[in-house]
Amino acid sequence: MVLQYREKSGGRWKKYPGKDKLEKSVSSYEFRLLNEAKTKVLAIGNYSKVMKRFRQIEFFKHRR
Repeated sequence: MVLQYREKSGGRWKKYPGKDKLEKSVSSYEFRLLNEAKTKVLAIGNYSKVMKRFRQIEFFKHRR
């Protein structure tokens, strides 16, 4: 999965470098989660919403 971000005011989607490398706080950005091929948007919204969806997908992917 691919995590991307951009400022809430708009602009291009960029690859997420990590929480500590962002210039501002995560609340000033919009995030989206894509599949590996970048063809489907799996989640879009604030940081907590997107990370919650990411953890759900990872849990079910590795569940046996």
